[in-house]
Amino acid sequence: MSEPEYRAQFDATVTFSNGGGLTARDFRVDVPHAEVSAAEVGALFVASLALLMVDRVEVTGLRLFPEQHKGTRGGPSDHTGAPARRRAWVELSHPIEDRMITYPGLPGPEITPHLTREASRAAYRGAAEFAIDRISMLGNTGTYLDSPFHRYAGGADLAGLALDVLADLDTVVVRVAGSGLREVDVGALAAVQVTGKAVLLHTGGDRGWGTPAYAQDAPYLTAAGARWLAEHGARLVGIDAVNIDDTGDPARPAHSVLLAAGIPVVEHLTGLDRLPPTGARFTAAPPRVVGFGTFPVRAYAALPDSI
Repeated sequence: MSEPEYRAQFDATVTFSNGGGLTARDFRVDVPHAEVSAAEVGALFVASLALLMVDRVEVTGLRLFPEQHKGTRGGPSDHTGAPARRRAWVELSHPIEDRMITYPGLPGPEITPHLTREASRAAYRGAAEFAIDRISMLGNTGTYLDSPFHRYAGGADLAGLALDVLADLDTVVVRVAGSGLREVDVGALAAVQVTGKAVLLHTGGDRGWGTPAYAQDAPYLTAAGARWLAEHGARLVGIDAVNIDDTGDPARPAHSVLLAAGIPVVEHLTGLDRLPPTGARFTAAPPRVVGFGTFPVRAYAALPDSI
């Protein structure tokens, strides 16, 4: 059985610190219990009207009575200012480290200091220190996003991608990890609602990340699967493997079909096993580099509140 709720009726006189005053007759507020004091009621009165620069509040004629709360601002049943429920976040990208190999045969990033902390002290006369670092890398480093420009000279480059294909996307996870199959084909997709969504292919290929096995017999999306996703209006497609295509096929049909349809591709994802099949919100936004087709992203997802 729930506890009874109480309200207060009273007269109030308010004096402001910058001069002037305010009076109220038979004013009512929600109160937390039946033993509330006049001082507490005065504070609730001030909060309910959002009064500023209050010097003094005098409450008279106080009467407490059982009644359901009305949601008085600042009162015990006012939840508008309650802290929002924290969202749970899942990292879906690999960290970038000096000399790491993302794609066998391509050079890793070179991360070096431009200005060390020690050298910076003189510039700030010992009052502060900063590190300014330099990175030289291919766009195809770590977890990265391919824009249409990566495949087509006339396609949108990184600077031309709209945020609605990169950020806060409704997500569906297609699970084929453990199936023993390399190909993600139409059969794995046909029962999934993909229109307007980020479609993330959970193949389990990320288990080999950082080892030669990562590029050997890696999972991939078939040409037919790519066409099905494009025809059904996928917004973005990602995979947790070395390439969305079979690296033995020089035609790169999955890249060709998806990027021709304006669908960005994210490769080298990780952690897709931590996402629910539906309901997560996916983001993978690269910087707006003009005339550039591919760049690393910090890919992540927000889990639905029910998780």
